[in-house]
Amino acid sequence: MRATGLVKLWGATTALAGASFEVGSGVTGLLGSNGAGKTTVLGLILGLHPPDGGTIEVLGLDPATAGARVRERLGYVPEHEALAPDVRAHDLVRHLSEVHGLPSREATARASDALWLVGLGEERHRPVGTMSTGQRQRVKLAAALAHDPALLLLDEPTNGLDPMQREEMLALIRRIGSELGIDVVLSSHLLEEVERTCDATVILAAGQVVASGSMDALRSGGSGLVVDVDGGAELLAGRLRTDGFAVSVDGLRLVVEGAADAGADAVRDAAAAQRIGLRRVQARTATLEDVFLAAGDGAP
Repeated sequence: MRATGLVKLWGATTALAGASFEVGSGVTGLLGSNGAGKTTVLGLILGLHPPDGGTIEVLGLDPATAGARVRERLGYVPEHEALAPDVRAHDLVRHLSEVHGLPSREATARASDALWLVGLGEERHRPVGTMSTGQRQRVKLAAALAHDPALLLLDEPTNGLDPMQREEMLALIRRIGSELGIDVVLSSHLLEEVERTCDATVILAAGQVVASGSMDALRSGGSGLVVDVDGGAELLAGRLRTDGFAVSVDGLRLVVEGAADAGADAVRDAAAAQRIGLRRVQARTATLEDVFLAAGDGAP
């Protein structure tokens, strides 16, 4: 999937202001605060509304002109719930599979398979209204998976879940992306959720893409060193500060700002001079929070 210069206006409000990004295989996070444009991007992918500028290609098609064909190959789990409470989970998933064009017998089998996949096999004949929030989220996920989509769109899939349900949902999303061969776009405002689950991320701020790429590439933007010592952390930090380095200390770990090569030489020399044992000296990698905050500083 590829987008170039996407613009979307809602009246006088600019939801997207020239957003460009690519989504590859695996699980890709669509990360941004509320109002950043994430839900608008999902709507454009689904072909629910056309862009006011720029282009978007999904599975080789333009959703604005081939929306029905695109949606046939997509699975979508919306943030908000609109499930009929008196309908059994299996009947709901089967019906939505038929809406996607599956014959009745195949839809029945696929519905059972999808509900077993998401952990609701034994609960599949219960009315949706009798289920917990976490179970209803899984019903929505089963409905999005039953027709075997090429791309799965998830809009804040852990909203309303307790910590255990959230862990289980993230593990399930990870499994879908890594084992089932279905590419996933996970829209979320939670940094930790995206960092743990996704292979790549697109970060939105004020309707623009401020950073994107694989998680490894984004994390490689860190600077400085992480140093673990046997003892004497404050003593070593004092010596390094005297040498002109900015150093923070957390127990037996030091974070040394600056160029990694020069810092490593200085750490080794200072530790040897003070007879401090070094357990680890390695380049510091950026966290997704570092990337997000740095990107936000450059946003309009």
